[in-house]
Amino acid sequence: HALFVLYVSTELGLSPGLLGLVIGVGSIGALLGAAVTGRLVRRFGIGPTVLVSFVLFPAPLVLVPLAGGPTPVVLGALFAAEFLAGLGVMMIDITVGSLQVAATPERLLARVTGAKRTVNYGIRPIGALLGGTLGAALGVRPTLWIATVGAITGLFWILPTTIPKLRELPEPDHSAAG
Repeated sequence: HALFVLYVSTELGLSPGLLGLVIGVGSIGALLGAAVTGRLVRRFGIGPTVLVSFVLFPAPLVLVPLAGGPTPVVLGALFAAEFLAGLGVMMIDITVGSLQVAATPERLLARVTGAKRTVNYGIRPIGALLGGTLGAALGVRPTLWIATVGAITGLFWILPTTIPKLRELPEPDHSAAG
């Protein structure tokens, strides 16, 4: 998000107040995502909903480096990007988190959750350093393109798995063997 803030404030010239409003719209998208994910899973299945969320979270972010022109056009692109990305990230968090809990034996759940959080939060400083380095070397807009395209490729990690075909969560493994 730091690169986003840098780009929006320096390249697009949005005031701190407008930037806060744009980020707030993302929060509204996240609330909506939390409200509708359960219904989407019941209607379409867990796998298809995971698949959609892996597209819906990063794909709208292409609007950020595309944003330009008059302020209302820029704001429209940024509002759409943040709202839809917020919706998608909440859908990912709910569906993938549910899959993780259902597919992980109870005796391993704390370790798996800890490992996931370590990777998720641990990679962020590395990403920030890489983003800053690329932003300084290539410019902020090209770096945003790289980050967005890179995020979209996350979809290719789940396509060859059984996840996209899942209708329901797998039954939890309650075995006590360890």
